[in-house]
Amino acid sequence: MSDLPRGRREAVRAGGRRARMWLTPGMGVKRWLLLFIVCTFVGAVGFLHFTWTGPLHFVATRWILWLNALTEPDIMPLYVGGMAVMALALGGAFLSIVMLNRSMLRSTGTAPENALDLIYSHRTLSRGARIVAVGGGTGLSNLLSGLKAHTSNITAIVTVADDGGSSGRLRESLDMIAPGDLTDCYAALSDSPVLARLLLHRFGRGEGLEGHTFGNLLLATLSEAQGGLQGAMRDVHEVLRVRGQVFPATTTPATLVARLSDGREVRGESGLARQVGAARVEGVRLEPPDLPALPAVLEAIRDAELIVLGPGSLYTSILPALLVPDIARAVRESGAPVVYVASLMTEPGETTGLSLEDHVNAITTHLGRAPDWVLLNSKTIPPDVQARYAAEGAQVLTLQGASRDLRGRVRSAPLLQAGETARHNPAALAQTLLSLIARARMAP
Repeated sequence: MSDLPRGRREAVRAGGRRARMWLTPGMGVKRWLLLFIVCTFVGAVGFLHFTWTGPLHFVATRWILWLNALTEPDIMPLYVGGMAVMALALGGAFLSIVMLNRSMLRSTGTAPENALDLIYSHRTLSRGARIVAVGGGTGLSNLLSGLKAHTSNITAIVTVADDGGSSGRLRESLDMIAPGDLTDCYAALSDSPVLARLLLHRFGRGEGLEGHTFGNLLLATLSEAQGGLQGAMRDVHEVLRVRGQVFPATTTPATLVARLSDGREVRGESGLARQVGAARVEGVRLEPPDLPALPAVLEAIRDAELIVLGPGSLYTSILPALLVPDIARAVRESGAPVVYVASLMTEPGETTGLSLEDHVNAITTHLGRAPDWVLLNSKTIPPDVQARYAAEGAQVLTLQGASRDLRGRVRSAPLLQAGETARHNPAALAQTLLSLIARARMAP
């Protein structure tokens, strides 16, 4: 294989991967393949019986004599020729089925090369763990991109209180919820790489378009056409081929209000970090306070096997989604374990000087329930990366000074993604969360 050209080697590997996917348990393929082979051989025996005992006896005799004439008895037994013919006939039957399926798929607009991925997604991933992820920003979309390789039973509950950038402009112009974090999550869970790339495309020019992403404009268009994003949810998931579900925490525009330790209040998510100054954030709330949640969101929380908070900004990504009363109540009443994925670093302004225990206490205070587990990265962040973040006022979150209760809740794993930035590795994070689910399933 090493002697093959690179493109050919990759094609061979892809072919091997696809072959293994066809044989994955639960695909619903092997049983029908076996039935096809059995029926083919039974049909062959029945046809032989018919020709040998019926009016086609003369034809069968001539066929056997002709086939025997092509076979050298001294080289191989006569029956081997019959086996070769059967193998060729079976191969031809398989080929005809494959080509028939290709023709049918093309007529429906589905590329044959994508059919296996679709079947795998619907058959295998549909039996995966039921996970609810709460938050927003890059952290949540990172998590989703790792989880979607293991399950399609993912529900992302996304904060919609952003009031800056493209989201803020659309929100102000159209009186809609902020679409930015929704767009990131849709791109992370989309089964189409092309659509995912288009959703995140940001226009660099054009009057009125500059600064907007295509995904934000798409959600704004659907929201406008359907009289709100709630009515467009089904269309959004279908158009974007989302593996799982992505829902806003609420479909009503809301404003984040932060209460600071010096008595001030800061309105708006975008200005929080730069307006905190030397003070600390003591709490946050949403206005209006009595915000509705979608029934599908509450149902997903009730059915969840694991509820994941983060990773993401504490006060501007995680807590805003939990401030919707019905969501907080559903999480408190859920029998599923709640895991908080701790940030790798503090965030300048927003969580400057806060310890890991301060993060957990803030979640407990606002949610009314302490996380069952706290997932903490155990891999050392390179010194040069730490130094660069420290110059901006960010520090590594560790267990230093943590209470005995918190230490009992912490689960550590190497979650750092290699690179110049401090980010969670999506694959490692997903694997660790799945191991927590397996542990919860085994618990009495």
